[in-house]
Amino acid sequence: MSEENTENVNQTESEERATLVAARESSERIWEDINSGDVSRYRILTGDRPTGFLHIGHYFGTLKTRVELQNKGIDTAVLIADYQVITDRENIGNVREYVLNLVADYLAAGIDPTRSTIFCHSQVPAIHEMLVIFLSLVTEAELHRNPTVKAELEASKQSMSGLLLTYPVHQAADILCARANLVPVGRDQLPHLEQTRVVAKRFNKRYPERDAAGSKVKDSRGVLPMAQALLSSGGAIILGTDGQKMSKSRHNTVELKATADETAAIIKKAVTDSDRVITYDPVSRPEVANLLLIASLCTGEAPEVLAERIGDGGGGALKKLVTEALNDHLAPHRDRRAELMEDEGYLWSVLKEGNEKIADLGADTLRQMKHAMGMDYGL
Repeated sequence: MSEENTENVNQTESEERATLVAARESSERIWEDINSGDVSRYRILTGDRPTGFLHIGHYFGTLKTRVELQNKGIDTAVLIADYQVITDRENIGNVREYVLNLVADYLAAGIDPTRSTIFCHSQVPAIHEMLVIFLSLVTEAELHRNPTVKAELEASKQSMSGLLLTYPVHQAADILCARANLVPVGRDQLPHLEQTRVVAKRFNKRYPERDAAGSKVKDSRGVLPMAQALLSSGGAIILGTDGQKMSKSRHNTVELKATADETAAIIKKAVTDSDRVITYDPVSRPEVANLLLIASLCTGEAPEVLAERIGDGGGGALKKLVTEALNDHLAPHRDRRAELMEDEGYLWSVLKEGNEKIADLGADTLRQMKHAMGMDYGL
């Protein structure tokens, strides 16, 4: 590696560390606000790509947190990012089925459509018009440097498409269209959010907010909000049944729609080790520790306590415990989910209402943007 390239890498790593430190400090302050009930100024955007069915990793990692934030009174928008399915794959599967099931799982988990807004970004025209504007604010080099784009490209094992390259800008359009100023993310997603902040900052600087007469608004913070990251306050990260990262594409998940018998069959095949004495050791025994963590999340008991109870019962006793705990814990969700899936008309109506709400909000934001740009011609 040349000296120049080494300097660039070091600079990038330094910038990423600084971004992470700032995000952690900001998140701590925001969590203090949330826990004290001071939430009126926050609007959250969160969501999923409909590339398959939600699994227990989503349930323990994000769904429960979304419900918690909603129940604390935060204005929450939940995005089903259906156009993002085509960013890195040719076979998009049955997107309609995946979208319907996402809505069912959201509602079954406790997302309340009277307090949160569920929407598909393919149904919000303003998002895609904003994307055109935002692409004028970033350089090709910046897009190529985004580490998440690099990771997505490597995972897809396909050529870089224009849509994949502009993926972070598309996400910026999602966030800013909904006028969200708070986005729950993991540390690996910080570069995406930083791209959103860059886009908003550049737009606000290039196109200052103007009043009805066309004059610049004094002391304006800009047309677009500056979104902040909300790093997890401890959401669980669980591995797949093969000991690797839980992922729909790896087929190592327990889907929320799975039956009790299907869950038992999946857990039975989960990787453990040859030591019959069960201990909670995430470093030396990650697969065993992962199963204990799942049982702990379901029962509320510490994984160390569960391990001691199993003792020398071996992997069979561990898997039996996990299966029973998981099926008991998910039973209410699955019952509610099955009930919801019996009324597809209701699920689509929830989505339709959410689409219309965000479409109106996005259209209003776009009007403000065009006014600042001098592109509102009154036609």
